[in-house]
Amino acid sequence: MDTSLFTSCRNRLVENCSKVIVGKESVTEEILIALVASGHVLLEDLPGTGKTMLLRSFARSIGGDFRRIQFTPDLLPSDLTGINFYDQKNGEFVFRRGPLFSNIVLADEINRAVPRSQSALLEVMEEKQITVDGTTYPMTEPYMVLATQNPIESYGTFPLPEAQMDRFFMRLSLGYMTREQETGVIGRTDSIRIIETLGQVVSTDEILKMRGTFAGVKLGPEIAGYIMDIIGYTRQSSLLVNGVSTRGAIALYKAAQIRAAVEGRDYVIPEDVKKEAPAVLTHRINLTGRSHMDSAGFVNGMLEEVEVPLEKH
Repeated sequence: MDTSLFTSCRNRLVENCSKVIVGKESVTEEILIALVASGHVLLEDLPGTGKTMLLRSFARSIGGDFRRIQFTPDLLPSDLTGINFYDQKNGEFVFRRGPLFSNIVLADEINRAVPRSQSALLEVMEEKQITVDGTTYPMTEPYMVLATQNPIESYGTFPLPEAQMDRFFMRLSLGYMTREQETGVIGRTDSIRIIETLGQVVSTDEILKMRGTFAGVKLGPEIAGYIMDIIGYTRQSSLLVNGVSTRGAIALYKAAQIRAAVEGRDYVIPEDVKKEAPAVLTHRINLTGRSHMDSAGFVNGMLEEVEVPLEKH
């Protein structure tokens, strides 16, 4: 299998997005992996770390339609999906599409909307379609929901239910820049102006081609067993309310394949699984009250304990 397309797209995207967000190349890579896997991304971090700017720059880099939705408590499901309204001139009902009808949807501060509005995303994230008044409308591929939320400010927010968290392919965090990186950023041109100058560097055809070929990356029985050992560990741990779902196991399998491809290999090694596990699994883990660690700490500790198979390919 030729992996040159994966590495080329990765390099172009990272270079383009780095013009806006400095030092977060690994996060850009992860978003690309989620896009190729037909998944969605939850970007969770402190305010002002560049979440929205990164997602806007990524959307411009891959072209296609882009919509940003600011989630607020008064947002209605119909504000997202669209409505049928009566056209008096023609004497018939006409469907007016909502902002979810786009290739790339940025759901900004998703946890500020009430659960009823959050649930409007469930069908489109899982089925890539929207049903309004009994009529189903398919989305145009590639389709991806990128959501942001602030993990520390809980006043006036509505936490995402576990069922909806599980529909996100991965959860990512930017974190702060280094001192040197931030020094170079604070005096430069405004990020919004830089984003406006970004061009498309990856085509829709390239994305669809990667989606159609990544399954050709070889993942041997030893690596598959390693993935299931990790999943089994979460289901047997007394520190968790429940283990990772089958959807999570499939996500980790796909993420490891695409990680191998963007690294230029047509086979998966254990390091690919270990590299993707934190992003794919942390938001699917629900710790009990007896635990004194967070989900990221649990996943890191688990990866230290689960035996790594010998590399064979």
